[in-house]
Amino acid sequence: MLINCAAYADGAKLADIPVADISEYLERPGCFVWVALADATPEELDEMGQEFGLHPLALEDARCGHQRPKIEEYGDSLFAVMHLVEPSVGPRPALHVGEVDVFVGRNYVLSVRNRSRLGFLGVRERCEREPELLRHGAGFVLYALLDAVVDRYFPVIDALEVELEGIEQRIFTKGAARASIEQLYALKQRAIALKRAVAPLLEGVGRLHGGRVPPVCAGAQDYFRDVVDHLARINGSIDAVRDTIATAIQVNLSMVAIEDSEVTKLLAAWAAIFAVCTAFAAIWGMNFEHMPELKWRWGYPAGLALMAASCGLLYWRFRRAGWL
Repeated sequence: MLINCAAYADGAKLADIPVADISEYLERPGCFVWVALADATPEELDEMGQEFGLHPLALEDARCGHQRPKIEEYGDSLFAVMHLVEPSVGPRPALHVGEVDVFVGRNYVLSVRNRSRLGFLGVRERCEREPELLRHGAGFVLYALLDAVVDRYFPVIDALEVELEGIEQRIFTKGAARASIEQLYALKQRAIALKRAVAPLLEGVGRLHGGRVPPVCAGAQDYFRDVVDHLARINGSIDAVRDTIATAIQVNLSMVAIEDSEVTKLLAAWAAIFAVCTAFAAIWGMNFEHMPELKWRWGYPAGLALMAASCGLLYWRFRRAGWL
């Protein structure tokens, strides 16, 4: 679906144009065309491929979707894939991962958004409000799209950190260890999803500033360095969250083992107490004729008293040792 198609020159918007006029504006000196698609059909991609002369391999990646984040260079053009990470709507916390594919050439930008509810209208408005930066052309538009995608990662990592802090506070609550482990594993899955979006993109954007950079990005190197700084910060936060999750899982497993050990101690203590009663009853319950205690008048109450005293002594010792 076509979202927007506009032509720009000298940092200002010329007009919204139909797709059929794209080739005409591409021939104008100092002019570039910015097209935005959402959930594009193969026919729309083929049409754009003909208008902009896109590389067939890049078109194939955009058509298939579900690509790893990357930035590839095809001659004097770039093909960028970015993951759009959004909180999923539902009873259980999860992350919905969409994708945006961006084709960038000397005089065009084509963005194709897939499986995402959030658009990039704010990015276009921002660029149009900054004509002195938009004069950099397609390279600055690529930076603006990258910056918008990366900025959406910050609320996600902040939410992960807040949720992790809440789980850590409940770790030592009695009986909450098993539930905490389930929450930690779900949190770990979301952290991995965000890591898969950030780490490859950090590697790709790192090639757009310093040293040899693609010609289309030559005028916006400082801006791409800013994106790299943000990605590095997010990547470090993700690693910290994953390390903390691993530690919290180990602590929770230890807490489960401790709780199981406490139950085992309790059962063992009561088993020992009842074993004493069983031992006395077994001795006096044997059918031997010559047992002096059987003829004694006070044998029964004395036997009960001895059993009670033995059990009481064991109970006191176990209680003192912390088993009961």
